[in-house]
Amino acid sequence: SYELMAKKYVDFFEKKGIKLELVKTKGAQENLKRLADRKDPLQAAFVQAGIFNPGGIEGIESLGAVDYEPVWFFYRGPEIKPTNFREANGEMKHFLKGKVSVGAVGSGTHSQAMRILDVSGLQKEAHFLYLPNHEAVSALKKGEIDGAFLVDGYQSENVQALLNDPAIHLAGFERAQAYAHLLPYLHILQVPIGGFSLSRNNPDTELQLISTTTNLLIDDRMHPALQFLFLEASHAINGKANFFAKRGEFPFFGVSHFPESSVAVHYEKNGSPWLMTFFPFWLAELINRLVFVFLPFCAIAYPALISLPGYRDKRMRRKLNKLYGNLKTYEQELTENFLPSAKNEYLKKLDLLEYEALKLAVPKSMSGDYYALRTSIDYVRNCLNRGVQPYRLQDD
Repeated sequence: SYELMAKKYVDFFEKKGIKLELVKTKGAQENLKRLADRKDPLQAAFVQAGIFNPGGIEGIESLGAVDYEPVWFFYRGPEIKPTNFREANGEMKHFLKGKVSVGAVGSGTHSQAMRILDVSGLQKEAHFLYLPNHEAVSALKKGEIDGAFLVDGYQSENVQALLNDPAIHLAGFERAQAYAHLLPYLHILQVPIGGFSLSRNNPDTELQLISTTTNLLIDDRMHPALQFLFLEASHAINGKANFFAKRGEFPFFGVSHFPESSVAVHYEKNGSPWLMTFFPFWLAELINRLVFVFLPFCAIAYPALISLPGYRDKRMRRKLNKLYGNLKTYEQELTENFLPSAKNEYLKKLDLLEYEALKLAVPKSMSGDYYALRTSIDYVRNCLNRGVQPYRLQDD
């Protein structure tokens, strides 16, 4: 099941322009060991909830649960009804007189089976066999063993092979509530009559199963953009309805023994970054990085930018004041040294002064000062053009 699911993730990442490399391992324990190894290139892994004690393990975070993994117990021989289980003082005790596979040591199946048998007080009541799932399925179908635990998805080849074998039966967990109470990471799943096969009416009575979940764990150093992409993949791939899950049920959070990534917390509350909604992943990430780079620059430059209009106003006011000063100096010269014969020269100087004013790119906020200057220049010009010159003393 993990391999099939992982291949879907590979396809999803490839469509986003990212190459995701699959790495085969021997089981959940190896996955955890490699994720915790800071020198190991492995960055993400599917791991069952409840198979480990995270105490002392650092550097691993969770991106949530992505699927149910029921605990299946298949057996050979006559079908045993729930009433027979109750008479035997529990489900499992009835079967442990024979040969039972509890999964290969280090596998998720083995860890879950041992926990269930432990809380039932039955760990030492049988001669267990430690077979990998595919070997256990083969041995059970051949009659070489009497029962087998499997922890796998409903669609897996192993589970389907046993569900469709009329000689093999599935045991329900009548005390599922108690198991879920004692092992809080477990979920209770319901199978209605005929849920597996209406044509064979399989099962012929309602069943309760107990289930762990598949958790997506990561190296806590993984880039946030890749974490968002994993979350998007889990939503697109695992968010679809299946035999046990409703549409949109996965991914869900808060079930892992490891701390949730801050990116997962953000995703749970807010969904994907809005840039990923409108742009391809590579472009959204590029924009995000550019924003990250330029935001500090903008924070520094903003005060300078908002002060720029004030600087321009001050600079323009200095130019206007300079022209006002030139006009005042010129008028003072006319008052002290006015010559009627030099009238045309005086007017030319005024024209040059007005031309300097016309060249100014004055902002609207200073239009009043600008036109006051123009009016003052025109006033001096009008005085020079009068018949009686105001700049000529009376005794002249």
